[in-house]
Amino acid sequence: MQNLKTELPKEAKVKMRTKFSSPCKIRNFKILPSTNQKAKELALRGALPWTVIVAEKQTGGYGRKRTAWFSPRGGLYFSIILPRSKIEDLQTLTIISAFIVAKTIKENFSLEPLIKLPNDVLINSRKVCGILTENVIGKEVKSSVIGIGLNTNIEKFPKDLEDSATSLKIELGREVDNKKILEQIVKGLKEQLKTISE
Repeated sequence: MQNLKTELPKEAKVKMRTKFSSPCKIRNFKILPSTNQKAKELALRGALPWTVIVAEKQTGGYGRKRTAWFSPRGGLYFSIILPRSKIEDLQTLTIISAFIVAKTIKENFSLEPLIKLPNDVLINSRKVCGILTENVIGKEVKSSVIGIGLNTNIEKFPKDLEDSATSLKIELGREVDNKKILEQIVKGLKEQLKTISE
């Protein structure tokens, strides 16, 4: 477990060859099976890097090893199409994403998130965010996709998740602005990736 610091975790301090300077385009959906799945489909059809897929609800959200991700209305679920990255860069992308999510939470809400490597963000020992990074493969690797599921305004979890999951609303006692959080995470991620790829 890592406390959030002002610098990237040492595991992410590597030089990446991929360039991350394209403009962003956000596409909003009411319901999707999975934002990662939709992002991969769009990438195969030619969607540009930094296309961001957002869903109010996922019916088939998943994490590492295809474990189900509880994704009711109220949470923030989005995936970002990126230029293709080497397999060895995927873990770095995941760690950087976790760092940016944790940093956004800390700076906006004065909470103390912890990063549980490689892909989780915790508050008070309970998961508030999960991240999944995948490559999009057609005849070759076409793109990479970062999927982020952040429990923002979820009020209640199923019994099997009550002890292991939390949300920003539960921790703060109030709702948060999903759109503002999305914008800050995407902006922070873009700036960080641009810095390490220059």
